[in-house]
Amino acid sequence: MHKLCMGYSKYFNAKYHRSGALFQGKFKAIHIDTDEYLLYLSAYVNLNDKAHKHHGNSRSSWKEYMDINVNGLCKKDIVLDHFKSRIEYAKFAKDALKSIVERKLLLKDLESDPSPLTPSVNIRL
Repeated sequence: MHKLCMGYSKYFNAKYHRSGALFQGKFKAIHIDTDEYLLYLSAYVNLNDKAHKHHGNSRSSWKEYMDINVNGLCKKDIVLDHFKSRIEYAKFAKDALKSIVERKLLLKDLESDPSPLTPSVNIRL
């Protein structure tokens, strides 16, 4: 596995004129234990390029979910069966994207100015 990853890293770095590691840290996996979380994650994965404002070719399966690419690999029914139509899923996903972006901005603001969370204590000696 190590040899495969090293070979792919060399290929990728040569193709895109870059250097450095492609895979950092340990692989992380989480258990998706609710349908709500599954739907939220599907929206996040499908619209992640828009959340990060990446332009160009999307590497998500959004087009496949919207039935633009019929010959896809995803098992879309697992997600789409929760909605009356693809349009309803698109609305849900775009609303989820909006909340993801808002949360990202809020976290960025909190990291830059943690003072609202820190109680002000005046101690006089």
